[in-house]
Formats: sequence, C-alpha cells, structure tokens
Amino acid sequence: MSEHLMNTYARMPVAMERGEGAWLWDSEGNRYLDAVSGLGVTALGHAHPRVTETIADQAGKLIHTANLFQIPWQEALADRLADVSGLDRAFVCNSGTEAVECALKIIRLAGHERGIDTPGVIVMDGSFHGRTLAALSATGSRKAQAGFEPLVSGFVRVPFNDIDAIEKVADRDPSITAVLVEPIQGEAGIQVPDADYLGRLRSICNRRGWLLACDEIQSGLCRSGHWYAHQHEDVVPDILTTAKALANGLPIGACLARGAAAELLSPGRHGSTFGGNPLVCRTACTVLDVMREEGLADRAAQLGERILTGFREALGGLPLVTDIRGRGLMIGIELDRPATALKDQALEQGLVINVTREKVIRLLPPLILEEPEADRIVETVSGLVRGLAD
Repeated sequence: MSEHLMNTYARMPVAMERGEGAWLWDSEGNRYLDAVSGLGVTALGHAHPRVTETIADQAGKLIHTANLFQIPWQEALADRLADVSGLDRAFVCNSGTEAVECALKIIRLAGHERGIDTPGVIVMDGSFHGRTLAALSATGSRKAQAGFEPLVSGFVRVPFNDIDAIEKVADRDPSITAVLVEPIQGEAGIQVPDADYLGRLRSICNRRGWLLACDEIQSGLCRSGHWYAHQHEDVVPDILTTAKALANGLPIGACLARGAAAELLSPGRHGSTFGGNPLVCRTACTVLDVMREEGLADRAAQLGERILTGFREALGGLPLVTDIRGRGLMIGIELDRPATALKDQALEQGLVINVTREKVIRLLPPLILEEPEADRIVETVSGLVRGLAD
C-alpha cells in the first residue's frame, strides 16, 4: 500500500482488478462472489454491458460542461427521478453526503420562511447520513463524530422506530422544522421499523407543519423491493435523498423535493461544479431504464425472501444468532459476539461480505444476482457462522 495515501480505510488484503455481473477477480486471478456491491453501489453488477456502452459513447462526446448551460441529460434524469419517486424537482450532485447537505439547506430555508431563527431537525439514533460536517452532525454515531467537534447545531436526536419520542420533542421544541429518517437503517445493521412507522411520521409532520425528509441513499433504487423503501407504506416524503446505485459506480447523488420545498432553492443559493455532468446523468438514465425494464424491484423482493428463508432455516436455532432481518436485498444477521473476522474468512472462501456495528453481517448483493448465487451466499455465510459457534 502506498505510504502517500491517507490512512482512512481498513482495507482488505486484496486488490480487485476486474468484475463481471456479481463476480470480482483480484490481481492474482482469484474469483469472488460480491455480496456487498461496493456498499450498495453496483446494483446492476460489474461491467453491465448497457452501462459500459453508455459510458464509452458519452465519454467520446462530452464528459463535462458547467451548469452555466442547459444539460439535456440532467433534465432527462430529473424527469425519470420525478417519475419513480413522485416528487417534483431534483438537484443533482456528486454523492449521497452532498444530497443530504442539500436537503438540510432546504430544511433551514423552510424554517426561516416560517420565521424560525434556528430551525431544528429531528434525527435518529443509529442513523448514518454522511461525513461532511452537517451530515455528520445529523448522523447518530458518536464513533463517527468523535474528534470533529464542534459539530453543527440544530439536531435533536431520538430513538429510531419510536413515535412517542417524536411526539415528546414536538410538544417541547417549537423550533422543529423537519424529521430526517432512513426508512431502513443500513449502517446500523439493517434496522427495519414497524410497518406503520413512516405513516405515523407523515401524520405528525402534516399535523405540525414539518417537512418529512427520507434518506434513501442505501435503501433506494429497487433494493428494498420498491423503487424507494418508503413506498412500502405508500408514504410520500417532502424531501428525498438518493445516490449509491444511481449510476452503478460513477459518483452521483440527487436531492428531490416536492411542493413548497421544491421551490426554495434559487440561482446562487446552491450549486456544484461537477454535479450533474452529461456523463454521470446519461449513465444514471441508463441505470434507471434497466431497473425498470428488468423489473429489478420485484426481483430484489423475491431474491431477498429466498435468502432470508435460507438463513432462517440454516441458522434459526443457533443461540449466537440474535436476529435475521431485512427487506429485499438489504439483509442483516446479528450475532451475540464480534464478527469482524468473518470478512477475511469469507474472502478466503471466495465471498465478499461486510460486518457493521461489529456484530451484524450486512449483505447488499447486486440486484441482478442469480438464484444459485443467492444460495451460495446463504451456504457460505451459514457455514462461517456455524464455525464461529464451535
């Protein structure tokens, strides 16, 4: 490893050289089944032919132009995102963190419009919204925040999946302007809330005049079995952040909004040098088209149920397994002991997995996964967990 790279990642001891579909090959020629998808990014798998063709064709025409000009592919992407989300307008940026920053700026503008000097946002324990200062301040992880104080003020934290806690804050804090929530918490270990949680949040926000902002950076784009996870409850947020799988590996994010919230940003109030360039936007349009044409939301739901059933049959009786949970192809297996060593053990068996919160095996396989590959994930991970019990 180069001594000139900052030491910001605990990297695994391999270097991936190429990929195809759900598979990766390292520099030594070893093959691995990718059950992480680059942390939920390569939802269409590696080297998808239509994505590859789009990137090559557009790179030969125009990669970047400033947002001083109209960008037709950016407009086409905004249209597609509005169609699948039900929201009105999109700001296109470079990452999920940037999308969250945009959402927080919209929330503050909305609060000031209401005459609130210091608009507050309710956020959740265990949440993860990014690593820039405002997104980090909204994140519910002291481990991620430690050392970066002073943090940005204006956030009120409550337990995830606890409506009573929201009501108590509402009764005592007149500065609240919005609720920011992940419909499924990913970094916290695939935490799926009660079936009526988002609907009740929507009702509270309607009653109080707050904005409901859903961070769908990890849970969005067909991964949960719908375009976005909040759609399981037929709830429409006022603000939505999306990224990760949007361009299957190219850096892109978007903040969507509807109603009055969609009209708050005006020229000069927000922007991005690289955000929304023709290359990433055309690629994102291709990704969304493939997801729709191939019915990948339904496929994620079906494969997710197959994998969850497999794990429950294989591991359900083991005392060290405290929970097996998920929705679509967001799957978590929580153990009663540290499991970080399983990442390297899985790699030795040709499988890429992730462990979050030290005890939760997190699986985010590509949406194009085949049934035999899904079964292989279940078999390999179950064997590793049983080995940990011995």
